[in-house]
Amino acid sequence: MDEQRAQTGDGPAGNPGGPSRRAPWARGRQGERTAGSRSPWGRWNGGEPPRWLTGPQGRATGRLPWASTILLGVVVMAGSSFAAHGQLDEKAPLDLFARLLLFAAVAVLLFRHRHPVVAVFGASAAATVYLGAGYPYGPVFLAVAVGCFSAVVAGHRRAAWSAVAMVWVGHLVVAHWLYRWLPPDDDAAPPWGQELGVAAWVVAIVAAAEFVRVRREQWAAQRAERAVAERRRADEERLRMARELHDVLAHSISVINVQAGVGLALLDTDPEQARTALTTIKDASKEALGEVRQVLDTLRTPGDAPRAPAPGLDRLPELVEQAATAGLTVTVTTDGARGAVPPGADLAAFRIVQEALTNVVRHSGSRTAQVRVGYRTGRITLRIDDEGPATGTDAGGSGNGLAGMRERAAALGGTIEAGARPDGGFRVRAELPLPAGGAAHREETP
Repeated sequence: MDEQRAQTGDGPAGNPGGPSRRAPWARGRQGERTAGSRSPWGRWNGGEPPRWLTGPQGRATGRLPWASTILLGVVVMAGSSFAAHGQLDEKAPLDLFARLLLFAAVAVLLFRHRHPVVAVFGASAAATVYLGAGYPYGPVFLAVAVGCFSAVVAGHRRAAWSAVAMVWVGHLVVAHWLYRWLPPDDDAAPPWGQELGVAAWVVAIVAAAEFVRVRREQWAAQRAERAVAERRRADEERLRMARELHDVLAHSISVINVQAGVGLALLDTDPEQARTALTTIKDASKEALGEVRQVLDTLRTPGDAPRAPAPGLDRLPELVEQAATAGLTVTVTTDGARGAVPPGADLAAFRIVQEALTNVVRHSGSRTAQVRVGYRTGRITLRIDDEGPATGTDAGGSGNGLAGMRERAAALGGTIEAGARPDGGFRVRAELPLPAGGAAHREETP
């Protein structure tokens, strides 16, 4: 058991903590990856899906898709001419009316981003008339597929299915019933087995469009999750900064307040002691300004490396010395051997002890405090006691300080208890979890 005692004395009060150790607690979280960043697109395009998958919401709605529509028109016109050569004996030859129908089926797709329902029904209607007029099968179905795809991706699933069903039903009626009265004159009904191929084509179009719609919704959900995670991280960072500033300023200003009172009281009767108090005020304010500046520098330049290690329980001697300058005698007792302590738990433990001692200085009539640190297997236990009594209504400290300690412990999955002792004093007891093997085991409980 190690025991360390600092008495209120008349010795020189230099900088209690030596050179200012600025607290770079704001360790950069810039490198953290959110769950949403693991998109199914990996490293392609920065994790974003391709533009064709984002649908109309991902594109500038003020621009028409001229390039893709013109390319589609060339494919449909040229492909239909090629297909017509293989169906000269079965279908009517392509004439001006057929070309107009093919042009209409493609041209309406210019509006597939602004008006996807109009586009899919327009393309389907033109294709149905084209088939009813007895023209050869061919790439006209490609225009229907593009229109269906755009409508499904835009969320108009029923309209897309209805339009494709219209083409299929129209084909069945023409091919097996109306073919007697429609060109060409010597046309015959196709075998019913051919309809299986047409049905497979319809199912393939709808399935492909539905697949793209699902992937697009997944991407949108991941983007929303990333945005929520970023906002949550920003809120947590602001809360963490507020806790750090509160702990730093509350402790330093409490020391400054006490020493200022001492200096004023002794200014005429003991100038040398008043000078010592003023020196302590200067050192405490310098250290507080340094730590605050560190926080502000981190906010201005996120991602910069910390300038010094984050404070931890190894700096308890500094707290003891600072408390001594404020007229408080602190006894620190350590149980167990200190093992590997994560920086987050080490910082939280240090701040809890710092805030508890600050509350003793500000709110307790006792001039003594006991700090007991226990290193156990998988946890650190802290106990801070003062004999009281309270000097005001805020026994044990203000609500902000105690709330900050509880938030620090809860963030690590630990617990904290604070309340009056039966003998009139005040006790703060905290337990912070550690990774397995992080501290030596000892049966005694503080």
